[in-house]
Amino acid sequence: MLEEVKLAFSENKMAIYTSIAIMAISLVLGYFLEPYMHSYLNPVVEDLTQKVQTGVITLTFQSIFLNNIRIVFAMFIYGGIFCFSAVILGFNGFFVGYYVATTDDFVKALLLIMPHGIFEFSSCIIACASGFVLFNSLVKFLKTLLKQENNSIRDRLSISFDTGFGKLKQAFVLFVVASILMAIAGFIEAYLTLPIAEFIYPFLS
Repeated sequence: MLEEVKLAFSENKMAIYTSIAIMAISLVLGYFLEPYMHSYLNPVVEDLTQKVQTGVITLTFQSIFLNNIRIVFAMFIYGGIFCFSAVILGFNGFFVGYYVATTDDFVKALLLIMPHGIFEFSSCIIACASGFVLFNSLVKFLKTLLKQENNSIRDRLSISFDTGFGKLKQAFVLFVVASILMAIAGFIEAYLTLPIAEFIYPFLS
């Protein structure tokens, strides 16, 4: 299994680097475009904050993980549709950047994000990459299928599947890694982020 993970990462570096670039650019854009997006996104932020404060949304490991794993799954599945995972990753990065820009205390905001964010951002990046690889496997399948004009339908499907299976397997491996990282992120966010932030903040404020 470890060899499969290494292979999935080594053979899909471009997909991972592209996902990192999307995340970084969207975070920066969200942060610096905050004044222009305030009227659109601030109601969303205020609504989420109110729901957390009133207990409508409970930040338990289960609720955090289920919400985040849906995003990971969406990036994996929608990646097969013209790499739509890039849009989902970009939106999430933009929203995080926007949220940090709206806070009065930049250091505190980072402390409340980074302990679990290291794993959550990594998970989202790998999930997006898995969507790109899934799209690649589908393209390979279709290209091989269309090139075979003299074979029977059964043979064409069999050969095409064999051609795209390697990438399909790698996409799934990346998805599993992203899911594991998201589970770790959910645990840290539910139980460790706030204590870590409260411990470190006095030394930095």
